[in-house]
Amino acid sequence: MIFDALPILAAAPPLGVWSVLLDILVLLAAALVLGTIAERLGQSVIVGYLIAGTLVGRNVLGWISTQGEDELLNIAEMGVALLLFAIGLEFSPRRLLTLGNIVLKTGPLQVVLTAVIGFAVSIACDLDGQEALVVGMMVAMSSTACVLRLLTDRAEIDSQHGRTALGVLLVQDVAVVPMMLLVSIMATGGDWDLIVGKLALALILAALLIGLFYVLFNVVAPRLMLLPTWRKNRDLPVLLAVTMATGSAWAAHAVGLSPAMGAFAAGVLLAMSPFATQIRADTRPLTTLMVTLFFASIGMFGDPEWLLAHWPLVIGIVLAIVVGKSLIIALLARTFGQPWRDAIASGLCLAQVGEFSFLLAIIAHSDAVGTPLIKEKTFHAMVSATILTLLCTPYLVGAAPWVGARCEHLMKRWQHLLRPAAAMAGRMPTDHRTTASEEASSGSSADSDLIVIIGFGPAGQRVAEGLMASHQDQMVAVDLTPDNIGIARRYGLKAHLGDATQREILERAGIHHAGVVVVTVPDPTTTRHLIQLVRDLAPDVFIVARCRYHVWRWELLSAGAHEVVDEEDQLGRRLAAQVRKHVGTTD
Repeated sequence: MIFDALPILAAAPPLGVWSVLLDILVLLAAALVLGTIAERLGQSVIVGYLIAGTLVGRNVLGWISTQGEDELLNIAEMGVALLLFAIGLEFSPRRLLTLGNIVLKTGPLQVVLTAVIGFAVSIACDLDGQEALVVGMMVAMSSTACVLRLLTDRAEIDSQHGRTALGVLLVQDVAVVPMMLLVSIMATGGDWDLIVGKLALALILAALLIGLFYVLFNVVAPRLMLLPTWRKNRDLPVLLAVTMATGSAWAAHAVGLSPAMGAFAAGVLLAMSPFATQIRADTRPLTTLMVTLFFASIGMFGDPEWLLAHWPLVIGIVLAIVVGKSLIIALLARTFGQPWRDAIASGLCLAQVGEFSFLLAIIAHSDAVGTPLIKEKTFHAMVSATILTLLCTPYLVGAAPWVGARCEHLMKRWQHLLRPAAAMAGRMPTDHRTTASEEASSGSSADSDLIVIIGFGPAGQRVAEGLMASHQDQMVAVDLTPDNIGIARRYGLKAHLGDATQREILERAGIHHAGVVVVTVPDPTTTRHLIQLVRDLAPDVFIVARCRYHVWRWELLSAGAHEVVDEEDQLGRRLAAQVRKHVGTTD
């Protein structure tokens, strides 16, 4: 009788809704457990999500129903859109420009060359044209989520190879939007003339949609955020942020465009507004939930039995991807002026297939609009290879700096061994050669007690400004970025463009005549290496080093630095001083 009095039960949702909800619960619970285990084992949590999806999917335990798989894939598509929305909030053309010319040249060429080589290899393996094109585009993408998380955890995001990896990933994130659009149009069928026409129409619609987004996000939304009611109630801005994130994806889908493209465009436009940081924080919980479901849903396509039956093929694809992408990125970065050490490290960090490649594969494999673009075997092979490359990524990122340094050392040793033979053959006339140390001696013989500033970014520039009045003639700047060298020369300083971790660069800068060396490089691993190198070349020089994170302070002191400026310690003292000033107390 009591139950009859509860009208809410009369309007209970159909059983199918609860079935899908149960599938989501199972997938999230498995992702939570496997993500925790992956983190404890030093892997990325994303790898745990993928494995969780594989275990509960139809190919292993079968805990997810067929209906649930279809619904979860729809949710996964929204997860991709929100992931691109979050990336768009982090992305800005200005930020990309600050990463330097090496990144601006390496990123686009890497995407194009990798896709072209992947296409050519696929054609050689008897894939048809459209299938080979999809495979080439899949291979060109790396994992933004995995690589940035690992580099941040290892405090290497500010290293030279970390900045290069970040820039290339940003370029790839931009490139994935037209790739998804192209694959979607190809999946609808038609010849290339029809595809080009559809692509042109899609670009026109995209331009109109972006114009609409600009008006909404940079004219209407800021006025709403400034309303007194919205300032008092934090729920309303959160709802606005979620509405913008999901609404942009729906709007793109409504006009026949990729929802991910719409979400990314909205994120980029919002990144230019003063509310970008708050919107990013407001949408982060929803993004985390949807992205977790995305990776776990993609993992359901993993088939361990198929992998074991075709392991030679999959291992061959994995090796080709890891070796091929590493070489392409390393050679491009080296060609545009990056040292071998950082170029090789950048290549290893990006030697995997990314999360958006899964979506390209799903779109191309779908038979909803006709014949799939890629065959069943190709689909399983690429999905299996992608999961394995993601499993390898934490180890590749961890080993990247050491492998890069080791390879550079072996190359220099090989060049040193070949130099006498080349001189005897007449290719290097010994009569007119000048070694780096001789050049340093001749060019700096009049200098004594030089102040060598290694790294002339904002920190190095502040050092120079503080010493300008009394020690301008003594200061020498060394930096790898041409823009920073230009600033140093405008300051009236002697400046040397090059990688300070190479002995020749430091010798040319006059390290043997230095009284003080200031290391302002933010990356702790590079800073430690520089300290050891300076100590080896000039044992009596006084070394002052920058330490961005307190946990590295004692390691830099152990490496040989006399003074370490701990940024976290200095920041805490400065904050305390400002508090004392405000409350009117004294030490």
